[in-house]
Amino acid sequence: QVQLVESGGGLVQAGDSLRLSCAASGDILSLYAMAWFRQAPGKERQFVATISGSGDSTQYADSVKGRFTISRDNAKNTVYLQIDNLKPEDTAVYYCAASIAYGFLSPGTFSSWGQGTQVTVSS
Repeated sequence: QVQLVESGGGLVQAGDSLRLSCAASGDILSLYAMAWFRQAPGKERQFVATISGSGDSTQYADSVKGRFTISRDNAKNTVYLQIDNLKPEDTAVYYCAASIAYGFLSPGTFSSWGQGTQVTVSS
């Protein structure tokens, strides 16, 4: 099973950009579809974006289309989430997750999770 570690979060101002990273180990990353989720205080974990094992296919939540970009570098065992034009409502803990199958958006379909990285956006 793949192990995941997120990094790149922080305290930023509205309009700034961030790139989150998810480093994987323990298995061949290209075997897994990867996704980013986020969870704000008092709210359920929310799907953000997902990418197929090869990187050829991606899907995004409607709320982040045009501002978030998911990508992966299988040679570096890393998945990225580029976030542009950050808004206060993007404040959350961001998690990366791995699944054997691509195309599923529910947290329950992902078998491996990182510990999360906090993103806080001030207005």
